[in-house]
Amino acid sequence: MPFLVSILLLLSQAIAPVWLLDFSEAQQQAKQEHKQILLNFSGSDWCGPCIRLTKDVFQSPEFEDLAAKELVLVRADFPRSKKNQLTAEQQHKNDALAEHYNSKGSFPLTLLLDENGKVIKSWEGYPENKATGFLSELRTLTHE
Repeated sequence: MPFLVSILLLLSQAIAPVWLLDFSEAQQQAKQEHKQILLNFSGSDWCGPCIRLTKDVFQSPEFEDLAAKELVLVRADFPRSKKNQLTAEQQHKNDALAEHYNSKGSFPLTLLLDENGKVIKSWEGYPENKATGFLSELRTLTHE
């Protein structure tokens, strides 16, 4: 029995947090779970700092642990490659989010929002204080 518990524990830790694509769904989840929302504007197939941010921060075990406990994640992606094009519906949703939260068109742009969508903090570009500083600041803001 302890072996099975160990396996289940390892599997639960190996599951990366889910990035939602629908902000309304994220808000609803954040309200139900009393969590904050982390909204990331990305150019996943053309923006070097976006790709680095995903690799260095969002895919790190430390971020994944924090996100699982404290955050609802939303990604608004703006790919350029034809093979990565979004559906018209998803493009419309991302455009609406950008109009509201990213009118300057910054990439990457990451925002910490409360469950009602009010901006608590924003980070433009790749964090100057690197992944560890970003995670430390995020932990403080999410009251972990």
